[in-house]
Amino acid sequence: MIGIIDYHLNNLRSVQKAFEKVGVQSFVSDTASELQKAERLVLPGVGAFGQAMENIRTLGLHEMLMNHAIAGRPLLGICLGMQLLFTKSYELGEYEGLGLVSGEVKLFPGSVKVPHMGWNQIEIVQQSPILKNVQEKSFVYFVHSYFVEPKENVTLSRTEYGNRFPSIIQQKNIYGIQFHPEKSQATGLQLLKNFSEL
Repeated sequence: MIGIIDYHLNNLRSVQKAFEKVGVQSFVSDTASELQKAERLVLPGVGAFGQAMENIRTLGLHEMLMNHAIAGRPLLGICLGMQLLFTKSYELGEYEGLGLVSGEVKLFPGSVKVPHMGWNQIEIVQQSPILKNVQEKSFVYFVHSYFVEPKENVTLSRTEYGNRFPSIIQQKNIYGIQFHPEKSQATGLQLLKNFSEL
């Protein structure tokens, strides 16, 4: 069973519906005791990094998330959720993230329009079970103003927009998708199906 974390800043229903579409059961909760029963967790998100981290702590979800990750169970961050996995963000200030993946979250360079919104391609740079049946140069749907800059070799795919940034990452049992798989048609659904089978 997949637990979708509600930290009161999320795009939850569309993520749950996407899992339904690939025949995977999931539930939405903002309660640590319920979520810790899930085999896999998904941290979706829209909104600001600082507020998201504050909500996660206020709701008592921080320790549960860390324990899940340390126990080696699959965890997937989507969009803002992926950024929260990292050490630090410079979105509207400077904020500490979950620190599960070493690296920082930075604003796109001034040479490109922000937010990065719409369809763009992924370039696969490292294979992983989460990329099973995902085609090279697939188009996926992005909406974000900040990108991650990992300190380690965790990038599975990257995308070009002003610079090359990681669009899918993996560090052991921790996965991140910068775009919205629930809005990315067949490619996005395949990624969610793959995550459910890890």
